Amino acid sequence: MDYPQKTGVLQGARVEVLPGEIVGLVGQSGSGKSTLALAILRLLDHTGARIRGRMTLLGQDLMSLREPQLRAIRGRLVSLIPQSPAAALNPALRVGTQLREAWRAHSSEPWPGQRDRVVRLLAAAGLSPAEEFLKRFPREISIGQAQRILIVMALLHSPALLIADEPTTSLDAITQREVLDLLVRLGREGHMSMLLISHDLLTVAAVCHRLAILHEGEIVEHGPVEEVLASPQHPYTRKLFQAFPVDLHESRWRRSGEQ
Repeated sequence: MDYPQKTGVLQGARVEVLPGEIVGLVGQSGSGKSTLALAILRLLDHTGARIRGRMTLLGQDLMSLREPQLRAIRGRLVSLIPQSPAAALNPALRVGTQLREAWRAHSSEPWPGQRDRVVRLLAAAGLSPAEEFLKRFPREISIGQAQRILIVMALLHSPALLIADEPTTSLDAITQREVLDLLVRLGREGHMSMLLISHDLLTVAAVCHRLAILHEGEIVEHGPVEEVLASPQHPYTRKLFQAFPVDLHESRWRRSGEQ
């Protein structure tokens, strides 16, 4: 994704996510992280925002596509896990109904043939008994369970790229770890690329291959996590690391040894 010579919220933001890679996008609140996620999906087009530059997915230029073509890509080739699980689910519909509608929105294949796979995904996400969760309303599940439902929904069509926008912000520490482990495991099993958006450096240091630092709408540093942690080049990156209460490089080494 390349946005040269833009003078709005994002300025010259460039991020590359290779096949099967997890890239962490880190920045403070208001730096433009969620804006970048929405821009990738071309969901800013109807807000009056103007995007210039180039975005390619599997060799296809997303900037050249019209809305009907984009609808065939969103949710199928690129999926988004939004920030707030409680707000993302429709309170009036059962979980199974919402999963079915998400499937039908992007596929002409009949839903009944997907139920077994959905049940397996729910079980893999720690939602057992899975058939029981399909019958529940969002008010009958916890925030952590709702986040897992959104992960399953995002993985329904086995996307090439998953954009996870602050996927653990509203979760307790234990559930955060479980959700991150789930994302990493399912990503590996599906050979899926991931853009993990977060303000939590410890999270990104633990699971990502490369790291992009976003500051005031600009990517100021981008490289392998080990290199960025060991020798940050930009003053903002150094300031960000100094503000963190633990040794991020040591934390990454320790976490990698656990997996």
